[in-house]
Parts: sequence; C-alpha cells; structure tokens
Amino acid sequence: MLKIKEIHLQYGNTPALKGVSLDVEEKEIVTLLGANGAGKSSLLRAISGLVVPGSGEIEFLGGQINGFPTHKIVAMGISHVPEGRHLYPQMSVQENLEMGAYNCRDRQELQKRFEEVFLHFSRLKERAKQLAGTLSGGEQQMAAMGRGLMAKPKLFLLDEPSLGLAPMVVKEIGKIILDINQGGTTILLVEQNARMALQLAHRGYVLETGRVALTGPCRELLGNEHVIKAYLGG
Repeated sequence: MLKIKEIHLQYGNTPALKGVSLDVEEKEIVTLLGANGAGKSSLLRAISGLVVPGSGEIEFLGGQINGFPTHKIVAMGISHVPEGRHLYPQMSVQENLEMGAYNCRDRQELQKRFEEVFLHFSRLKERAKQLAGTLSGGEQQMAAMGRGLMAKPKLFLLDEPSLGLAPMVVKEIGKIILDINQGGTTILLVEQNARMALQLAHRGYVLETGRVALTGPCRELLGNEHVIKAYLGG
C-alpha cells in the first residue's frame, strides 16, 4: 500500500531524515519507534504532504505522491492525526468531526460517517454539541482520531495518540486502534509508549537520528536487547 524509498528531508541545514525506506502492507499496523528528534513525526508529515522531501520517493497504492498538496493526498485516502490533537476549541465536537469530511458533499454519506465514528467513540456522540476545548485530554484525542476517520482513510497516520493520557485512557485508545484496524483500515503508528505500540502492531521500524536502525516483526522487536534497553525500560 505504502512504499517509501530513500527519503531525505532537512529543515534548513538540519537533516531530519537520512535515506529512510519502509513499506506498509494493506490492513497492517506498522509502528515507528524512536527517541524525540529521531524523525518519526517528520516522516508522517512527508507522507501527508505537509513537508516536501529533498529526495526519495513516496508511493501510495502504486502511484508516486511526492509533492502532492495535502488536500489531494487526503482525497486519495491518507488521513493524518498529528501530535497535539489540533482541534478547533471554540467549535463543537460535531463541527470538528465534520471538518474531517470537508470533501464529502453527500448528506447521507456524511451521516453514515458520523455513525461509524460514534461506534468507535460513543463518548463523542454524548458530547457532540459540547465545545471541543472543554473536553478532557482523552476525549480530545478521541475527537482528533474521529475527525481523521471522517475522511474515510485507507491509510491512517497516528502521531503519539497516547501522549499525556492516563493509563486507563491509554488502554482504551489502544483497543480502539485495534478495532479500527480490524475494520479494514491500515495504520502507521508513531507512539512514545513503545511497549503498547509493539503489542498493537504487526511490524515495527526503529528510527535513530533520521535513519532506520532496526526493523522486523513486533514479537521479535519486543525481545531485542537494544529495544529493551532503549525503549522498554531495560
């Protein structure tokens, strides 16, 4: 579904990605692990068109998407939930969700998408008229993920969905990620909770200083000595 070949990206004179290659197959969950500054978020931003790589190729469903504008990439079936949620706090939950379906002109289809999101996030249905800025941190993360799902993505990019959340909410978010994947949506997951990410995903890539340092099935990475010491608390 997604193939990335030798991506190089820098901000000014600072390199962020140094020849990163990876692939994501249909219906997989693939996770990206790495310390802050390793290049994980930069890679998601490159896939969704928010930044343009200096070189390399990004292919989605067999076609190259380098340099495509973000709205066109979303229309092709890639939805990106960024770190930090970035909701519109003075708009209602329902209005925030509707922003994710800005390209949907069919009211019946729009209602169907709302119903699908509410199946995953029943709390959002209860708070549909509430201002997004008044939600708890966990509810805001659910709203951000729901907004991403409103675009009906084939590939769902999730950047740090558990960041700053209480353990019980993290567990709930993890279950929802599995449910979304089991419903047929492919997921590329960036997650600071390495243990949770490796338990959820099928395969993983470890980024270190802008390069792929390790890759493999998550069951193998969970037993890798370097991963244990660096990301799983020893």
